[in-house]
Amino acid sequence: MQRYDRQTRLEGFGPDKQRLLQAASVLVIGAGGLGVPVLQYLTAMGVGKIGIVEHDTVSVTNLQRQVLYHTADQGKPKLALAAARLHQLNPEVEIVPHDTWLTTDNALEIIGAYDVVVDCSDNFGTRYLVNDACVISGKPLVYGAIYKYEGQVSVFNYQGGATYRCIFPEAPESGEMLNCSEIGVLGVLPGIIGCYQANEAVKVITGIGTPLKNQLLTIDTLNNTHLTFTITPVAANRQITRLAGNYQQTVCEVNNLQSLSVEELQEWLQQGKALQLLDVREDDEWEICHLPQAIHIPMGQVLGRVSALQPDAPVAVLCHHGMRSRAVGQRLVEMGFTQVYNIEGGIHAWACVIDDQMQTY
Repeated sequence: MQRYDRQTRLEGFGPDKQRLLQAASVLVIGAGGLGVPVLQYLTAMGVGKIGIVEHDTVSVTNLQRQVLYHTADQGKPKLALAAARLHQLNPEVEIVPHDTWLTTDNALEIIGAYDVVVDCSDNFGTRYLVNDACVISGKPLVYGAIYKYEGQVSVFNYQGGATYRCIFPEAPESGEMLNCSEIGVLGVLPGIIGCYQANEAVKVITGIGTPLKNQLLTIDTLNNTHLTFTITPVAANRQITRLAGNYQQTVCEVNNLQSLSVEELQEWLQQGKALQLLDVREDDEWEICHLPQAIHIPMGQVLGRVSALQPDAPVAVLCHHGMRSRAVGQRLVEMGFTQVYNIEGGIHAWACVIDDQMQTY
């Protein structure tokens, strides 16, 4: 118990609560901006078993906020790095790696093996999948999300309380919301929100304090404001008995908008396929790196300059990571373009997979 001396000295905590932590298992979904502080603190505090769901590699753009990783780690799997460093931090904790993305095929099996789930994902499809799997499995869900300078924290599906769908019944339309890759994120923000998530997980496990059941805490780091909103539980949202067929469809899929990998794009360019490659990034992004074959029209100007494109010829839309391009692709489909492709992963994927000499940002 010496390792945990400073917290077992706390009035209302003590050795009994520490034993509850050591007997508990927590699944952390994502080892990125939010996941890193959650993993570090839960490991340091002595949670008995921690599972990590992660399938991404380290990018230089991760390093200003994902402080578990180092400059020399670029291109390496986050999961292996995180597991090794967490073991060094506290070898008493069992770290269980899940080298996969969470899907409808594996969500129930993975989530069912843990006591508490902490969602540190960065997309709506995964959040709805995690929520529904937790409802079906009867697992409490600690939620966190970040947007620009603001963050949100809540505890869902806890002791009959509200679920994620009680406050966000449906996912936003494609292109309506962007992730931090598109809009940016202050480096300290995920650290702040991730620590709040770790704190809520500890409260759920040990029974100390008042978890954020039926409450949504919002934190504005720019103006130092904390607001708490009451969530009204909706009974129907706790009656989910099976997962939906495709969670990504509710968030990202657009009728008649097709996906194109960077490998397929490279093949098409090498073959000289008739293709309108539309880059919708901003001017400063274009200056950093671009493909010479591309037509550059920033996202906000596409509708006003759509006459520069041929409606009956294939259009492949490219942005930084694939979010803005998906929104533009949807609009083109709605306007009557018949062959529209979204380049998955954007120019960042091209730099990582095809051209390692291309400058990234």
